[in-house]
Amino acid sequence: MEVKGCRSEVEVFRRSTIETVSRRDSVSVKCSPASQNLQMSTPRSIPLSIRNTHRKEFRASSAPLIPNPFPELCSPTPSPVLTGSLGGRDPPSNSSTHVLRVFGDATHSRSVLVTSGTTAHDVCKMLAQNAHCTDEESWALIEHHSALGLERCLEDHELVVQVQSSWPVESDTKLIFRKNYAKYEFFKKPVLFFPEHMISDSADVTKGMTSSELVQNMVKSGSCPEIQGLLHVREGGKKSWKKLYFVLRRSGLYCSNKGQSKEPWHLQFVGDLEDLNVFTVFNGRKLYGAPGEHVFCIKASKDRFRCQDLKLMCADSEQSRTCWITAFRLFKHGKQLQCNYQLSQSSARLHKPSRPDSKYTDREESMVAMDFSGKSGGRVIQNPHEAQNAEQEEGHNWRKREALRHSLPSSSRGSQLSAVHQVQPWFHRGVSRTEAQRLLEEQGQVDGMFLIRDSQLHAQCFVLSLCYELKTKHYIIIPLEQGDKQYYTMDDGVTLFTDLLQLVEFHQINRGILPVCLKHPCTCIAL
Repeated sequence: MEVKGCRSEVEVFRRSTIETVSRRDSVSVKCSPASQNLQMSTPRSIPLSIRNTHRKEFRASSAPLIPNPFPELCSPTPSPVLTGSLGGRDPPSNSSTHVLRVFGDATHSRSVLVTSGTTAHDVCKMLAQNAHCTDEESWALIEHHSALGLERCLEDHELVVQVQSSWPVESDTKLIFRKNYAKYEFFKKPVLFFPEHMISDSADVTKGMTSSELVQNMVKSGSCPEIQGLLHVREGGKKSWKKLYFVLRRSGLYCSNKGQSKEPWHLQFVGDLEDLNVFTVFNGRKLYGAPGEHVFCIKASKDRFRCQDLKLMCADSEQSRTCWITAFRLFKHGKQLQCNYQLSQSSARLHKPSRPDSKYTDREESMVAMDFSGKSGGRVIQNPHEAQNAEQEEGHNWRKREALRHSLPSSSRGSQLSAVHQVQPWFHRGVSRTEAQRLLEEQGQVDGMFLIRDSQLHAQCFVLSLCYELKTKHYIIIPLEQGDKQYYTMDDGVTLFTDLLQLVEFHQINRGILPVCLKHPCTCIAL
């Protein structure tokens, strides 16, 4: 009988090594007639730990074990709970997911779901696609420390969760999604980033080669020449600044304790580049009493974000600071930066439409050119050349209608004139001269980067702020009336434009009175 089978199983259980468990707790099964048809593989009264254990040592219990319905509360390591800030903790496992909060400006932010293996390039690509940005390769993630006045552009290959795990638990540190045209500009124009007087003599290992040729060859191969120069430096915890001679090599950063001598016995080792991160410092005069505005700092990756752990340095010019920061990046990452640059270039070519056959991008595949000039209704234009001509003709007709509408007398003429440029990404309403310079510096300050803003000194006038050779130049745009029509000009009426959009489009092709053509608009988006 099956009842005997049950009895034998109970007696086997009694003869096991668990002698401390009482008979009442271990077996409470009565074989009823309804259960006689049931085939029992294991006794139902045996705890789960006993069933999976074959004569192994275990802990006795007086009650059956109940599975924990909330395992994540007891074991946080494999917990699937989404984590926002991981400051001060060890980086989690690769299988976990996290909520990353990224700011577009001071108030607007967006939460992105990432894993531990998500890179800064992946996050920028997701945010650019969500914001419908066309040039994905120009965006970057900025590590921003407001209280300390520090900023650092994350490299495309850096893991964002690992970077976030090094932040303090309670701090105002955040990630900012921002344009950075200068991220790989040194690969395109290396001579502008490495002045000849900052290249060390020992770096010229190839005879018969000029410094510019040396810089171009080394940067294109993912290397960097040895950099030297004077810097004002302030040690952590001190308030005084002193001027020292520094040398940056592949083996690390050194300072000379005897003038500008580079003899081995005069060079003092400062730090290994593999363990250092370089930050740009804003408000250096106010926060740290720096002797100039061009401040940057180096900090060991393992150190905490405290003022005494920062080694602050101040350069004499923006070109010098840019050279030091670029050299730090090249010496630390080297070939990886070159791979990141090539990846961004290939991505840009992939998303750039070809002409004239591939006029439209993948996002515009659902849009077709239509011709409504006939009496029988609209027709789809199949010929790409005809579609391109129709697009240009429609643009010219729209410009004529706008110019005619603006020339008509109206009590609200000012609002009609401003409506043309208000929707453009390069127009910034209510921005001062200082704020415009700050925006251009934050986004790379490369040649041809520009924005247009309202003039604070002259009513109904505008100002074009343009970057050239790491400096910001400002050009006033004044309205000019001829007859019953109103135009805009920057050269005292020699060249007239019906609106600011026409002015920008003209100077994107022709320099005019500007030192360089308009190329990169300074844009800000709200995530």
